[in-house]
Amino acid sequence: MKYSRLTKEQFEELHKEFINFLATQSITKEEWDNLKVNKPELAEQELDIFSDLIWEGVLNKVGYVEHFSEEMMYLFKFEEDVMKLIAVKVENPDVNLSTSEGFQWLRENLMSEEVEMFNSKKDYSEDPNYDKFKLIEQGGNITKGELFDYFEKLIAN
Repeated sequence: MKYSRLTKEQFEELHKEFINFLATQSITKEEWDNLKVNKPELAEQELDIFSDLIWEGVLNKVGYVEHFSEEMMYLFKFEEDVMKLIAVKVENPDVNLSTSEGFQWLRENLMSEEVEMFNSKKDYSEDPNYDKFKLIEQGGNITKGELFDYFEKLIAN
């Protein structure tokens, strides 16, 4: 398996898609029920293949990922050939960027000496979707990129 298996809740949400997936492999409900009981390892493989297909579809569409820690904010933009990063670091021990209060502090003190901003670019590995997946797996959230675009304009000026 390339990514990670979907959760039980995700499988339940994608129930119809999973039925269609089984149908494309000519697996009926009866055959699936039989497979789960008599060949669980084969059923597990089908779950893994379906999970990877779903992840691949999602990752193909991901344009931005954000990750917040107590003192850092990482904003990623995925372009065709490179991923861009804008990092914002807060040098104030009383501020926790992963809280709404900490983020509000950042908004009000953006030009403070306690705030540092960095930007960089990085080439993808051989598999850009896997690069995106690793960031999500480490706690990043898929976004529409409003924060990235805001900070990119701020840094450009």
